[in-house]
Amino acid sequence: MSDGKAPRVFISYAQDSPEHMAQVRGFATLLRRRIGLDVALDQWADHRRLDWSAWATELLTNADFVLVVASPAYRRRADGQAPPDEGRGSQYEAAILRDNLTRNLRAETQRVLPVVLPGRSVEDIPAFLMAYSTTRFEIPEISVRGVAGLLAAITGQGPYPMPERGEWRGGAADDPLSPGTPWVAHSTGVHRAGVLLDGVRYDNSIVFRPREPGGTGFVELALDASYGRFTAVAGVPDDAAEPFQVGRFRVLLDGRPRAETTATLGKPVPVELDVTGTLRLRLEMHRPPALAGSHPAELAWGDPLLV
Repeated sequence: MSDGKAPRVFISYAQDSPEHMAQVRGFATLLRRRIGLDVALDQWADHRRLDWSAWATELLTNADFVLVVASPAYRRRADGQAPPDEGRGSQYEAAILRDNLTRNLRAETQRVLPVVLPGRSVEDIPAFLMAYSTTRFEIPEISVRGVAGLLAAITGQGPYPMPERGEWRGGAADDPLSPGTPWVAHSTGVHRAGVLLDGVRYDNSIVFRPREPGGTGFVELALDASYGRFTAVAGVPDDAAEPFQVGRFRVLLDGRPRAETTATLGKPVPVELDVTGTLRLRLEMHRPPALAGSHPAELAWGDPLLV
């Protein structure tokens, strides 16, 4: 709800038995006390004389969500298979819900939520709520965890929100290391640039050119388990001031080394790695201390790609 108020929820059910009524009351109490929803239930309003039809009509019309609790009696009454004097209240409520769905199917499908409590069956959902072609909410246990799926439908906040869409690149592989995509962390001397590795141009590369000798260049990215394969070319740029340097390259997935290689000028090395399920990727490059010489490192990951 955008205005900060708790969603107003009405529970429509049939009084099948004292046990079923107690289960519905426990369910409603959880939603109101533990979740904080503004829940209305007839059992909490029977301490005074009411026009029950007017009471139900107002809630069925104005509640943000209506939870229909599936049970054999509710289905029988909602499907028109019960005699007129059986469960008049649930027959009346189901008739209004059917009318609302006919009036605005799309909106009411999102507002009227069929609920299957523990011990009940999907077959207990009334036919007009289309148990098999629309979403239903099966509650495995009456607990905060048990109502998580239902709460997602009410709040519009599911456990797996859709990520923001990146820039369309005409069907080319997704490249989170390209310009405009932030790094989680990186060392000094590391930047994005185009490089030539053995005569081949790599326009979206990660280049390490520190001002002083020594140290390791690195960059880290959050993958959020969204990719399956990493590819790049590790090498010494063709314009390196010191042509005889040796570069060491390493890939870490979630803090664990998964690939290491050595490259020299004119001999870049392709790197390909399975990154399925990886949360964080770290790319490292440095000159071995014994071979560092007096010049700073000049190393590059050529066009690192994630797909």
